[in-house]
This record gives sequence, structure tokens and C-alpha cells, in this order.
Amino acid sequence: MIEFLERLLDQDPWVILSVAAVIVLGECAVFVGMVLPGETVAVLAGAAAALGSTSLGWALVVVTLAAIIGDNIGYAVGRRVGPRLHRRVTNPARRKYLADAEARLRLRGGLAIFLGRWTPFIRSVMPALAGISGMPYAKFLGWDLLGAGSWSIVSVLAGYAAGKSYEQVVNWFGTAGVVLFGLVVVVGVGAWLWRRRAARAGSTSASVDA
Repeated sequence: MIEFLERLLDQDPWVILSVAAVIVLGECAVFVGMVLPGETVAVLAGAAAALGSTSLGWALVVVTLAAIIGDNIGYAVGRRVGPRLHRRVTNPARRKYLADAEARLRLRGGLAIFLGRWTPFIRSVMPALAGISGMPYAKFLGWDLLGAGSWSIVSVLAGYAAGKSYEQVVNWFGTAGVVLFGLVVVVGVGAWLWRRRAARAGSTSASVDA
């Protein structure tokens, strides 16, 4: 991986930007994020600009457009395969779990779209999950423009500021993403437990009143 990145920095500007575009787009469009996370090449594009291998403006434009287009392709794929997934899930309990998860994503999924863009692996599958859930496209697009746009700008500028030390920035992004995902999970589980306890307390008081 390191050798690949080092060689890429020595290539012509169009090669650097083309590779960055393909990987950032493919991360959510064809789910290659588990192999090569998009923030790696986004940071690399910024580092290449700092080293004079390409321009910062083109790096920002290419990475941002690739991120948004890739997310939208992932969403479209999710909308297409969603009905097939429902038909294949025959277990009643699993069908209910899937329906509940999709309902939560439809109602409160905007923040999940934004935060998912900053989290490795989750970034790769979140657009498809939004499509599967039936989230309205306008809602998805609005949150995705906010998430993908801010992620692209921060990633490229971080690489630009780091220059040859871009590897430290890539490692930081990975650690920060894991921490962020962990916090989201903890908050989500806590909210679920609180609602479950409140529901039990309500049913108990109702039975006592009866």
C-alpha cells in the first residue's frame, strides 16, 4: 500500500486525479472501501497538490464530485436491490427487524448519512442502506451533499497541510472514524435502552391503574 501511494505521487497530475476519482467514487458505488478507503487517496490528492504534482483546486473538485457521484450510485443500487432483499428474507422476525431498521433510517437517517461519510466501512454501505430503506432522494441528497462535501474538503486540505507526512493524517482519519462510530453506537444503544425502560415503566403503571 505504501509503495503504491509513493509511486502515485510521482505520476502526472491527470493520473493522480484519475486514480483518486476512481477509488473515491468506487468506495460507495461498488463498495471497494474495505480494500482501499477513500480518505487515503483523498488525503493523497491533497498531499500531491502540496508537493506540486497537481493543483489544489482540481484536487478539491475531483474528490468532491467523485464522492457525491459515488454515493448517489450506491443509493441507486440500494433502491434497485431493496425489493429483492425483502423477497429473500422469509423469516418473520428478520423481516420485522429489517423493516424497523429501514423505518428508523427513513425517519432519522439524515444524521446517519452525514456521520457515516466520516466512518470507514460505514461510508461504503450507508448510501446503499439509504436506498434500500426507501429514504426520499431529496432528503438523502441534501445530507449527502453536506457530508460528502465537508469530508472531501477536510480530507484534501488535511493532506495538503501535511505534505509528505500524509500517512499520519490517514492514520488519524482512521482512528477518528472508529471513535466516532463507537460514540454513535453507544449513544444509539443508550437511547434504545432508555426507550425500552420507559415503555416497560409505562406498561407497568397502566396495569397497576387497571
